Amino acid sequence: MRADRVFAYGATAGLIGDRILGDPRRGHPVAAFGRAAAAVERTLWRDDRARGVLHTALCVGGAAAVGALGARAVRSRPAAARIALTAAATWAVVGGTSLGREARAIGGALAAGDVEVARERLPHLCGRDPQALDGQQMARAVVESVAENTSDAVVGALVWGAVGGVPGLLAFRAVNTLDAMVGHRSPRHLRYGWASARLDDLAGWPGARLTALAAVLAGPDRRGAVRAWRADAAAHPSPNAGPVEASFAGALGLRLGGTLAYGGRVEHRAVLNGGTGRPVEVGDIDRAVRLSRQVTWLALGACVATRTLAAAARGRGGRA
Repeated sequence: MRADRVFAYGATAGLIGDRILGDPRRGHPVAAFGRAAAAVERTLWRDDRARGVLHTALCVGGAAAVGALGARAVRSRPAAARIALTAAATWAVVGGTSLGREARAIGGALAAGDVEVARERLPHLCGRDPQALDGQQMARAVVESVAENTSDAVVGALVWGAVGGVPGLLAFRAVNTLDAMVGHRSPRHLRYGWASARLDDLAGWPGARLTALAAVLAGPDRRGAVRAWRADAAAHPSPNAGPVEASFAGALGLRLGGTLAYGGRVEHRAVLNGGTGRPVEVGDIDRAVRLSRQVTWLALGACVATRTLAAAARGRGGRA
């Protein structure tokens, strides 16, 4: 069976597995990678960019090597084995179901008026300081996190899976996990995490644009999504979160961005879709989750179609 069909069947099965099972409470492969990356950091850390580059290369290269060895081990096996490996890798690296469950759990707590429970759960979803937020601000944080993580936790992985198969899936998840661990601007990681942060920007670029485009196509307000993307995305401090959050804001008719707090640090960000959007309400969390799921399946279709067309083009070139 051709590699493009293996990816199509395997990635679809992996997304269905994520939809049914979500993430395991214990023993998740990404958590195991995180522990290994933390051990590497304890060994290598210096306040130095070169050490950070080495850390990134070892961790991402190791993840890609594991994927390559797995793919090689099943290369001569029946197609079912290759599909199963792709499905398992896809399930391991995407997190759309857990993202939606966590967002809806916070939304349920806010709807019930239990702000303290919502504050307890918010750190499971994003790095905001929950004590600095009221109910409406937490709802906005959840919608923004759903938008950004649709790209980071799902679509970006599918893009690199389409490009590089199982090694691409694992390498992208390694890059994204390292960015969350060391890519932030804390005093410890300002230099050491530079390579991880820059690599995450590069690796996340195509997935973010595909996520934004899918939000335009799937959202209830296509013109609003395009308008917000074009007008406001560049004002966001993240080159990848900007298009995604802006397109979600426009598609849902919401106003995102503004002042937020991370670990005692206050940031004043540009408002996204400020001209026509309204403030986020608790009910908008469920709307964002539904849009995220629609975006996921559109992105899978785009990745499968692109890989299939590329394989067909190579086949025609070989016969010429």
